Amino acid sequence: MNRALLVIDVQESFRRLEKWAAVSNPDIVGQVNKLVAHARAEGDLVVWILHAESGTGTVFDPAHGHVHPIDGLLPAEGEPVISKTSHNAFTTTNLHQLLTQHGIRELTVSGIRTEQCCETTTRIASDLGYDVTFVTDATATHPIEHRDAPPGRSLAEILADPRTLSTDEIIARTEYALSGRFARVVTVKELTGS
Repeated sequence: MNRALLVIDVQESFRRLEKWAAVSNPDIVGQVNKLVAHARAEGDLVVWILHAESGTGTVFDPAHGHVHPIDGLLPAEGEPVISKTSHNAFTTTNLHQLLTQHGIRELTVSGIRTEQCCETTTRIASDLGYDVTFVTDATATHPIEHRDAPPGRSLAEILADPRTLSTDEIIARTEYALSGRFARVVTVKELTGS
């Protein structure tokens, strides 16, 4: 085993946000489960990463009980579950040490948010020397407001703003930025054959 699947932030916290209604991939659990089943069948390590913001009072504060995998995802006994506080999965965790201890040289990346935690982890992993595969349709994101947009708008207002970056635009930009530079970009079907 020299490969690992990273399942990044596919956690209940995101389903508690209003913008979950506009998520790019409502079936992310199904797609991630296909990757997990494939990784386990191949004897690859599956690493579960959760984002936590203790003391913030947000849905990412573990005190509220939402910092756990979304229903339908279940780490198997012995699969590491790591808590992070930064956008990437390396900076505030022992992920690199864990992967080194297991002799991992190849990573498959899935999770939430495509352009944020998943893309950032992919870039760092590449810089650390890992061979990275980014599985676009096993990631999910939400529309992004323009930098000059007023704070506190409803989801309907965000979606109605022509300056809002759509999920399709975000995903395409991430694929362009990563492909051939930081990762090989594939679909679940291309990777698993199903």
